[in-house]
Amino acid sequence: MTVSPMLLRLASERATGALLRDRGTLYLVEGQVVHAESPTAPGIDVMLSATGRLRADGWTQAIREAGADGAVGRYLVESGLVSGGELEICHLGALFDAAFFALSPSSGPTRFRYGVAHWIGPVRPVPAEAVERETLRRRALLDRLWAHPETDTAPVVPSPRTARLRTAPRQRAVLDLADGVRTPADIARALGRPAFHTLLDVRRLAAAGLVETPRQAAPAPTPPPDVARLMAMSADPDVALLRRLRDALEATL
Repeated sequence: MTVSPMLLRLASERATGALLRDRGTLYLVEGQVVHAESPTAPGIDVMLSATGRLRADGWTQAIREAGADGAVGRYLVESGLVSGGELEICHLGALFDAAFFALSPSSGPTRFRYGVAHWIGPVRPVPAEAVERETLRRRALLDRLWAHPETDTAPVVPSPRTARLRTAPRQRAVLDLADGVRTPADIARALGRPAFHTLLDVRRLAAAGLVETPRQAAPAPTPPPDVARLMAMSADPDVALLRRLRDALEATL
């Protein structure tokens, strides 16, 4: 299988620029993937902040001082805000996480803008073939765990049996935020975790019957006009009115 023939072709051409897809963007330098972004995946700023090593004002400072030069990564290390190892680990995690979603199946157009660079600058390039292999591996892992992808994008809630069972702390943190409003991507962002890892937790929980997607209540049927008129006549109907309501209901059957 091939995730993106266009990505592999650009890699063979040693192209530099941005590969734009419906669910994210991959940045290439001489055919290697140097960064990836997706609205579904928390960015590298969230990943760094989650470790407690980088405060929000430190990230803002780095963008202000080095963003225009495309050297934010280098600035973070040279200014002592993060170590080189910390930056590299967080960057690779964010890259593979965002690339997984950016390379997901899509019916939209795929475009490549030559020469476009990302402001993070060079950190650790990754061969396009490695990004492809890891994306395929992650897809297969999700399918093995729970082959129902609707849990990836829908809000989830704990099932009634969850309260009676003990879960690992990592999964408990996910359950605590599963409120029927947050999607797995929202939960990942709130926890400062990679979105793919949160999908793994959600699918494991779904396979164990511990989370489910909330079912919307069916709308109440609209009563026939005669019945609606009778119902509107009084909020506290008498016996005669109830009889007329019964007769009207029977007449509609």
